[in-house]
Parts: sequence; structure tokens; C-alpha cells
Amino acid sequence: MTQDQAPQPQDDAVLAASDADLSAEAMVAQLQAKNLEMTDAFLRARAEVENVRRRSEEDIAKARKFAIEAFAESLLPVLDSLQAAASIENASAQQMGEGVKLTLEQLLQALERNKVVQIAPLAGTRFDPHQHQAIGVVPAEQEPNTVVSLLQTGYLIADRVLRPALVMVSAPR
Repeated sequence: MTQDQAPQPQDDAVLAASDADLSAEAMVAQLQAKNLEMTDAFLRARAEVENVRRRSEEDIAKARKFAIEAFAESLLPVLDSLQAAASIENASAQQMGEGVKLTLEQLLQALERNKVVQIAPLAGTRFDPHQHQAIGVVPAEQEPNTVVSLLQTGYLIADRVLRPALVMVSAPR
């Protein structure tokens, strides 16, 4: 090896610095690529969340708008029966009474299909302030704080009181 060919200590430092610059540049390039990838993933995730939020809001709006559709649909046969009864001119009282009873059955079935259930406590049933509303207290020959008579039927909708049953309650002895 000649003197020209022998590595110089100065050249080793330049090569090391050059390698360090290359590896730093490579690292910066790698980090920039990773940053772009992460930014793209973040923007896509944010867009997806926004789409899900928008679709959810649309679904909720549609559910609110059309929630009563099934209920209204089940009431249409009741309406048809009432219209048919109203169109009969010379119906007897007996025919009208039978028609009213059948129409009432249709209405009760439509309500039950839509989870509207009657609250009609029998006499002697324990008074339940969550489902009954006491109109008055009367002396009676039965357990105190029990239903004596039903004045108006109440209704539940999916286990929630829509209207309490109006009842007379037995007085304490």
C-alpha cells in the first residue's frame, strides 16, 4: 500500500460523518413516510367516524319519523269498520251494538299487538300506586287498601304506565 492508498484518519472521519448523514437522512425519510401513513390512516378513521355519526343520526331521525307507522297500520282495520258502520243507513240497534263490540275487539287487539295493555284491576286486588290512581276511599267489607271498583281502565305501553286505572279503594278499618 502506498501512502496515497492508505486510509487517512481524516478520511475515516469524513466517511463516518457521511455514513451518519446517510443514516440520519434515511431515518428522516423513513419517519416522514411513517408520518404520511399515520396521517392518512387518521384522516380515513376520522372520515369513517363522521360517516357512522351521520348514518346514525339519519337512522334515528327515520326511527322517530316512522315509529308510529306500525301502530297506525294496525288501527286501519278499526277505521275501516267504523266507516262501514257509519255508511249503513237503516241499521238496527242490535246490529249497531254487535258492530261496536266487534270494532272494540279489533281496537283492543291492535293495541295489544303494539304492546299497549289494559290495567283493569278486579275488586279485591291490592292497590298499586304505580298503576292505579285512587279517586276515593270508601268503607268496604274487604281488606283495607284494596280496589273496591274500577272507574276507568288504565293502560301500559311496554311496562310503562300510559294512563293509570282510576279506582275506588277500601278504607282502613
